[in-house]
Amino acid sequence: MNSSKKTSDIKDDLEHILKYAGDVLEEFRDKNIFITGGTGFFGIWILEALAWANAKLNLNIEAVVLTRNIKNFNKKASHIVSNKSFSFIEDDVKNFKFPKQKFNYIIHAATDSIIKYDNTNSISAFDDIVEGTRHVLDFAVSCKANNILYVSSGAVYGKQPYNLSHVSEDYTGSPDLTLLNSAYAEGKRTAEMLCTLYSNKYNLPIKIARCFAFVGPYLPLDKHFAIGNFILDLTENKPIIIKGDGTPVRSYLYISDLVIWLLTILIKGKNCYPYNVGSEEEVSIEKLAKIIAKFAKIPLDIEIKTRKSNLNIIDRYVPSTKRAQDELKLKQTVDLESSIYKTKRFAEL
Repeated sequence: MNSSKKTSDIKDDLEHILKYAGDVLEEFRDKNIFITGGTGFFGIWILEALAWANAKLNLNIEAVVLTRNIKNFNKKASHIVSNKSFSFIEDDVKNFKFPKQKFNYIIHAATDSIIKYDNTNSISAFDDIVEGTRHVLDFAVSCKANNILYVSSGAVYGKQPYNLSHVSEDYTGSPDLTLLNSAYAEGKRTAEMLCTLYSNKYNLPIKIARCFAFVGPYLPLDKHFAIGNFILDLTENKPIIIKGDGTPVRSYLYISDLVIWLLTILIKGKNCYPYNVGSEEEVSIEKLAKIIAKFAKIPLDIEIKTRKSNLNIIDRYVPSTKRAQDELKLKQTVDLESSIYKTKRFAEL
């Protein structure tokens, strides 16, 4: 599937973003944005939305995108790389050379969430998050950015208590610092602290989005994301493999909703006041597999690799989004089954 056809396939989603975030996108008219992580799952959708808004609303938004590997991104989205409104810097977020121009907005989304599941490079992962965020904040001070969005994670809460159905921003739990796989979560917590410190010292307006789990076109299907793995099994007509016992509870927000929420938080959110971003529509991993299997062309088996524990303790990762709903009037607009169908269709093209 060539790059331009990808945008054609998601045009309904891009129109959906304009419908729900058109007033927010107007704030970017004739502005420029510096984006880190602009070639990842979140970033490519932000760029797709900006490109679509430019084309449909003549907003004249320009973006400079920091990326680790422009060649790889060009293979995935050459239509974005060739877009005249975007330019790319190939460098490391921890020490990139500051561009000379002033930027109205900065979106810092440069963290590979896959490192949450890889303990072999925990020190490097922690450094990437913390040092990268500090370098971006130093740049924000240098270029006198008007507004900054830090894309954090729901992982900052640590392990969600099994009897807490939805975790809110007021929950004061934290990651277990004795575990290697807490490096990602604690890195995100430390980065949020840096945002607070820089905002106070330099009067920087910094908005914080604590992101949970998501699904949609461009999601890597072969990485450590259960929903992506299941959709890949579906497209290949293979049995759906559940590596655990199927009891963990998760929720998934569709990617177009994510873009609407992130842009709204950037423009309308309060300073250094985190907002959970995700779906409240909870689902167990086993039930998720069964929902995905319904989209199969032929009956698919579901294989659960681990025996269920007798303990009534459920691993949960589900946000309360009451703050974003009440204060920013945000809502989930795409349900889980529609999200799965759209992702499946894109993967099969």
